[in-house]
Amino acid sequence: MTHLWDFPGGIHPPQHKDFSTARPIRHTGIPERLILPLQQHIGDPAEAIVEVGERVLKGQIIADVKTGMGVAVHAPTSGLIESISEHPVPHPSGMADWCITLKPDGEDQWCSRNPVTDYRALDRDQVLEIIRNAGISGMGGAGFPTNIKLRPPRDRKVSTLILNGAECEPYITADDMTMREKADDVVAGLKVMAWILRPERCVIGIEDNKPEAIAAMRKATEGTQTEIAVIPTKYPSGGEKQLIQILTGMEVPSGGIPADIGVMCQNIGTAVAVAQAVLGGSPLISRIVTITGEAVREPGNFEVLIGTPIEYLLEQAGIQLDKLSRLVLGGPMMGYTLTTEAIPVIKTTNCVIAATASELPAPPPEQPCIRCGQCAEACPMELLPQQLFWYAKATEFEKAEHLNLFDCIECGACSYVCPSSIPLVQYYRFAKGEIRVQRAEQLKADHARERFEARQARLEREREEKELRRKERARAAAEAQEKKQAEAEKAAAEGEAVDERSAKAALVEQALARKKAKTEASQPPPAADITEEKPDIESLEKQLSQAQSKLETMQGMLDEAKAQQADNVEKLERAVAKNHDRVKRAEEALTEARNKLATRPAESQSTH
Repeated sequence: MTHLWDFPGGIHPPQHKDFSTARPIRHTGIPERLILPLQQHIGDPAEAIVEVGERVLKGQIIADVKTGMGVAVHAPTSGLIESISEHPVPHPSGMADWCITLKPDGEDQWCSRNPVTDYRALDRDQVLEIIRNAGISGMGGAGFPTNIKLRPPRDRKVSTLILNGAECEPYITADDMTMREKADDVVAGLKVMAWILRPERCVIGIEDNKPEAIAAMRKATEGTQTEIAVIPTKYPSGGEKQLIQILTGMEVPSGGIPADIGVMCQNIGTAVAVAQAVLGGSPLISRIVTITGEAVREPGNFEVLIGTPIEYLLEQAGIQLDKLSRLVLGGPMMGYTLTTEAIPVIKTTNCVIAATASELPAPPPEQPCIRCGQCAEACPMELLPQQLFWYAKATEFEKAEHLNLFDCIECGACSYVCPSSIPLVQYYRFAKGEIRVQRAEQLKADHARERFEARQARLEREREEKELRRKERARAAAEAQEKKQAEAEKAAAEGEAVDERSAKAALVEQALARKKAKTEASQPPPAADITEEKPDIESLEKQLSQAQSKLETMQGMLDEAKAQQADNVEKLERAVAKNHDRVKRAEEALTEARNKLATRPAESQSTH
């Protein structure tokens, strides 16, 4: 016999489960329209991959999540896509969201399916991909994608796999009837999940107020190592953390998940969906829903296509509108009142209560808290509901969060026992919602600040790079200027040296020419030797040409220096002046030589 523990707090509200267990599970058939929300699970919403007017087959994927956390949405039957638009969806606020409207064609034609006869021959990742493509999410709570839940972190080995059949909420009997009529499918799905996780222990927890379900599951698990744990009926024993504590004696740490202590919980309906997906090749397109309450003539459990309007479902159960006071989606403890019957059944819909005014009367007006402490005694999470209520009401959300507000499972036990009729859970939901909004806004602000800082850093980097390029250009220009100036100075210096050598050579030649002329004047040469003066004239003309060319060169350099290199102007002006003198002296020497040559024949003739 399985050893059991207990959890703190808890209450014992009236069960009212016999309303819906007197009849077997019935099929509701195909309605005229199916409304399929794109967001039916925790995570990213699916994106439509079909177009208006397109014909789809039963089981065909019509919306999928390409990236991120999410699962696909399938066509529950064959038909035409009528629209992709906003429509009211199951939500406490009555909000609208994007939905695909499918008009059935009545043929109920399946797409191709690929059942797996031996999943053990596949890789585990392949089986997880089958589960993901089948669109399976948790069917008993918030709708966490099952394939992700079955892939815990590598450092957290799952030693205990729990199948949650407690179904502690009053009125709801969907899991009870599923275990009674589909026990083999439940066990088959459990085996698939156990093969993926390889736990040391598999346990199915069932409250002791479900004897038929207990008997059916014991028969289905004969010859296996799966334990059937019958637990005392107490609300909320079906809460994940509470059931883990009952069956293992361990507590999930605050802010943690069951995998942190080596435990994983799955729902009865989820196990059936896994078996149908892997062994039958069928995606999640229907589920068991409890329709109950005193305002319906034939309460019971129905196998309903996902997307079926609640209005159509109530008609199948024989709704009595004259008696109807409230429609509650979910149980009376954790459910919420519907604002319209047009909302569709989704993957997490497990119950609709059509209640009369006497069955679920309107709550009395809220009264001041009398500090009785009954809420703290009933809290299964051992929180301080009174302080959380004060902080939530005063919008002191940070203080409420410090008191572990997010550990609250919103079971409603505190509100149930409150003598002042304070809707405590509503205050907690409000506080959680505001904190989530603030976190989202803070996240946006952080991202905006990061983008701004990145932009500022980029602009600063661009300024630095621009300044660096400017300095490099200035340095390169300065180096080029210095190089050009150095070349100019070198050229000027070389020009002066050449000019000085040329001038000295010219003076020497002039001196020699004068000396020779004097010598020849004192001793007249023979007539035949008169032509010996011609080389001197040619030499002087060559010297004059060189001096004039050098003068032009120096003048050009002087003009350029005046335009670009003010520092060299004075030096070049001196060089030009010197060349002017040299040209003048060369011209005078040439003129003198020519004059002497011109008078020599006359002197020679007079002598003869």
